[in-house]
Amino acid sequence: MLIIIGNQKGGAGKSTLTLLLANFLTLVKKRKVTVIDMDYQQSLAQKYEKAKILEHTDPYEIIAAGLEHFPSMFTVLRQSPDHIVIIDLPGKLDDDGLMPVFASADLVFCPFSYDEFSFDSTILFSVVLKKINKDIPVFFVPNRVKGNVKYETQTEVELQLARFGTITTAISDRVDFQRISTFQTPLVLYPIILPVFEKIYESHIASNTG
Repeated sequence: MLIIIGNQKGGAGKSTLTLLLANFLTLVKKRKVTVIDMDYQQSLAQKYEKAKILEHTDPYEIIAAGLEHFPSMFTVLRQSPDHIVIIDLPGKLDDDGLMPVFASADLVFCPFSYDEFSFDSTILFSVVLKKINKDIPVFFVPNRVKGNVKYETQTEVELQLARFGTITTAISDRVDFQRISTFQTPLVLYPIILPVFEKIYESHIASNTG
């Protein structure tokens, strides 16, 4: 199964969401996972290498790669039916290398915030994605939501995004997210992330993998 984490807007929280999902699948659900870091900064791959230097045993492998490497890598990875591959995509849409990734994906997580710039980028990402893979399930994750802030655009944003997919429970803005690593998620964050992942796991991941 191929899961992609994407949004055209940089800083939407793709890399953090990728770590949260990978940790959830491996530590909670005991699934075999490989993460491919295709983001330009490749922050996940760097964290993974640092963890290895510190002799931490990571529950999954993170591979740094470019979009051009995807077709060959996916040919190898999909030979294992119970294997879950997560790709942290680059924050752009003007690369033809995205097309085979979009076409091959089974599930999409799209982190976003309720500001106007993030909304425009999220809509554009969704339009392009659905043109290439029109039936793919998309889950929009409200990210870094501040509990004491009223978002005037929230109702309209959710109405428009619902045309393309499902809006999940929000992930609140917590300083503890800075403590996420490639081998653990702080336990204090589980009450925040489990409502996002558990239902999607049961409905779209467990039923489509070994």
